[in-house]
Amino acid sequence: MTDDNQPSSYEPTSDFKIQVAQRVTRLPPYLFGRINKRIHEKRTAGDDVIELGMGNPTDPPESLVIDKLTEAARDPRNHRYSKSNGIANLRKEVGAKYFKKYGVRLDTDEEVIVCLGSKEGFSHMCLAMMGPGDTALVPAPYFPIHVYAIALASGNVITLDVTDNERFLKNIAYTCETLYPKPKLLCLCYPHNPSSVVVEQGFYDEVVKLAKKYGFMVISDFAYADVAFDGYKPPSFLASPGAAEVGVEFTTMSKGYNMAGWRVGFCAGNREMIKALATIKGYYDYGMFQAIQVAAIMALRHTDAAVEAQSVIYQSRRDALCGGLVRLGWEDARPKAGMFVWQPIPEPWRSRMSTMDFAMMLLEEGNVAVSPGSGFGPAGEGYLRMSLVENEERLRQAVRQIKACLKEAESRY
Repeated sequence: MTDDNQPSSYEPTSDFKIQVAQRVTRLPPYLFGRINKRIHEKRTAGDDVIELGMGNPTDPPESLVIDKLTEAARDPRNHRYSKSNGIANLRKEVGAKYFKKYGVRLDTDEEVIVCLGSKEGFSHMCLAMMGPGDTALVPAPYFPIHVYAIALASGNVITLDVTDNERFLKNIAYTCETLYPKPKLLCLCYPHNPSSVVVEQGFYDEVVKLAKKYGFMVISDFAYADVAFDGYKPPSFLASPGAAEVGVEFTTMSKGYNMAGWRVGFCAGNREMIKALATIKGYYDYGMFQAIQVAAIMALRHTDAAVEAQSVIYQSRRDALCGGLVRLGWEDARPKAGMFVWQPIPEPWRSRMSTMDFAMMLLEEGNVAVSPGSGFGPAGEGYLRMSLVENEERLRQAVRQIKACLKEAESRY
């Protein structure tokens, strides 16, 4: 029998400490956290903040897609666990779209897999392909997950300037020739987020040649495949000869189909990479809710016209925002594709303050939230990323508020 007056040998010590994994401590501070916190505070206080930071679509999917989701959700069979690689008919629709739009033939049993959004798929593909000591090449400025997913997989990242396509290709070759061990992976993202840089098919032809010469794999993040303007048609990496021998491509229904919260993405291409991704997913998830997959089939089959119309809407918003900024004396930065404007900060503000401070000034004094370019790495300093998810009138109002904010701020300098 123990003495109740004696201390238990199991009492915790005062110096107990939670030790998180090194993969977490390797992640840099989340630079958008400060802005997101302030947006929440201002809205809680009643301020009408115009959100141009996050590319979160505000338009709904087509009614027939929502109706099919409702119908499928009433079927008891759709509430069971689903296969983690996606139901066969959905993968077939992905293959049909690739053939119709890009002329690419895919074995939808072995060369297509369904993901819980392309971001999840990309992250798990990095786990499948990368490990300690492995290096990936990533465009700069970079979309954060393209760097952080590699870091979480214990890989190393080398960033290459994305602004000039020919120089980017030369830098890939130079890095492969001078680095030992050679890079294992090349991450591409066109239309590029955040810079809006675009490419033609010949660019991917050269990438495939480089991949075969130097032995690296390729992941193409084709998130903005369905959002393009002024007649530009974004090419698919997989449409280049030999692409499926060296890499894969991720696509999503978040943008053109307005299904961001549904989390429907796809990976297509090299069957060995697809198999490795399927292995990882088999341990991590039980597949997407089957009713969503059924509705996604309906969207892929029947809403091509709506997807094209959505691009027209984004183009009108682009013109409303960029046209207004040009009238303020800013550079005309109209993108050819994507949901964002990559806007250089005008002088004298670019010389007076950091990109983060400029963004915070617009938020605090103008009630306009934008993403500071520095949140996309050092190459983004001096730029703002501004999304096109608000309607035209809200975008025009944002320009008016930016004008008033800067006029007031000018008196302090």
